[in-house]
Amino acid sequence: MTVPSIGDNQGASTRPYLIRALHEWCSDNGFTPYLAVFVDETVRVPMEYVKNNEIVLNVGFEATSGLKLGNEFVEFKARFGGSSREVTVPIDHVVAIYARENGQGMAFPVPTAGAASKADALQPARASATAPATLRGLRLASSEPEAQPEPSVPGDEPPEPTPPTNRPALTRIK
Repeated sequence: MTVPSIGDNQGASTRPYLIRALHEWCSDNGFTPYLAVFVDETVRVPMEYVKNNEIVLNVGFEATSGLKLGNEFVEFKARFGGSSREVTVPIDHVVAIYARENGQGMAFPVPTAGAASKADALQPARASATAPATLRGLRLASSEPEAQPEPSVPGDEPPEPTPPTNRPALTRIK
């Protein structure tokens, strides 16, 4: 039996546990859980649905058969274009889990060169400009405090934005 060294106390990745927890939260609240997945040669998904090395999968119980949210892989069967397909996603390739209805969820670091480093796999990350397109605009949970804007110097404020023209407006009809 090997004893872990003092610097080795990080433990297992929190990613699979967070994915399972958010999947359960979505299901309990009547939301549809979606996974955004970074696709490379280690991911088994229908490649005809992959765009920019990304695929978004509905992992609700109604859309899947035999769903297993394990510590190493997410596995299930689902219908794509009318035919049943097996899907296998390494857990470190899940870059987000969120509710389709309101966008609430969590993003994770995108693996680099086909494999995520252990340090990246342990920390959830915010969606950024380099994150897959699906992640931009999501309301993501984060344990990091929000950055506070620096106080501005009087007279240094940017001009007020002007409302766009030809903007659609709602009209109340009684």
